[in-house]
Amino acid sequence: MISRWVHSVVFSLGMVLLLALVPVPAQAESGFAPVDRPGHALSVPPEQLRESLTCHGDPGSDPQPVLLSPATSVTPQENYSWTYERAFAAQDRFSCAVTMPDHTLGDIQVAGEYLVHGIREMHRLTGKRIAVLGHSQGGMNPRWALRFWPDVRGLVDDVIGMAPSNHGTESMPGCGPAPAECEPAVWQQQAGSDFTRALNSRAETFPGISYSVIYTRLDEVVTPPESSELHTGDGMISNVAVQDVCPADVSTHLLVGTIDPVTYALVVDALDHPGPADPARVDASVCGQPLMPHVDPMSVNTFLQPLSAVPGLLSTALPGVNLVGTPSTDREPQLRCYVYAAGC
Repeated sequence: MISRWVHSVVFSLGMVLLLALVPVPAQAESGFAPVDRPGHALSVPPEQLRESLTCHGDPGSDPQPVLLSPATSVTPQENYSWTYERAFAAQDRFSCAVTMPDHTLGDIQVAGEYLVHGIREMHRLTGKRIAVLGHSQGGMNPRWALRFWPDVRGLVDDVIGMAPSNHGTESMPGCGPAPAECEPAVWQQQAGSDFTRALNSRAETFPGISYSVIYTRLDEVVTPPESSELHTGDGMISNVAVQDVCPADVSTHLLVGTIDPVTYALVVDALDHPGPADPARVDASVCGQPLMPHVDPMSVNTFLQPLSAVPGLLSTALPGVNLVGTPSTDREPQLRCYVYAAGC
């Protein structure tokens, strides 16, 4: 009897160890929402969503339409009016830009709702699957819309991130003195934040969408730079450092999202071809260009100097005070109920 009991215990322990060695699907481990659950109703008032979208050009033009998403702490005008909006106008490409509340320093979950609206509205206007292009946070936050509002996935053909903060960063600027107070979007873009865990849960990419991640190995804001890359899910993915095309490229985080000609060449390659950007299609002559096309050299200092000063200005603000009016907090915003498997 005792030997039979011992045999039973040993067998049970062996089964426990065996089960422990069997890989558990990531989906079973996740407490986050399934990827196919319908999106939650938008909480932002419809009139605010409508006012946030500014469009240029003819919705019926042939080139693929593009929705522009700005980086943290800037408006679309500061980010794109002197660069990509000028280039798209020259290409006869219809484009729209989303102006986020709080200078894109507020809760990125709210920014995601603005992007859901922007994607739906651009598709309604053009009847086409669109591309979404963004720098830094603007290259990452469209993925929040795609992750938690599955209906917009069929409306998007390309997601193009320029130095996107896809997995957060270990060196996010913008926090005040101890005890640390940061703007909501700064907290959320810290590596290991609840937000980044939810964003990348279950799948980073989705089938039918091309994802082009363009970054610089000299990025001093998104660190390590390779954290911009995407790897999981069934989307078509291209992770390209500008140094893969031009080894001597010295572009920083800010330059990749503004005037870098290599980034521009990869963006246009993704827009003009099926699938994501392919560095093999980029002509090596781009390495000798000082600026992306269509940028007025006289405007570079006018825009770059204020943009480069923003992180330092934010970091010297007093606790609870922000120079652009965005309140800072001592922790990241709580995740919304729709983010979790239990739902609302």
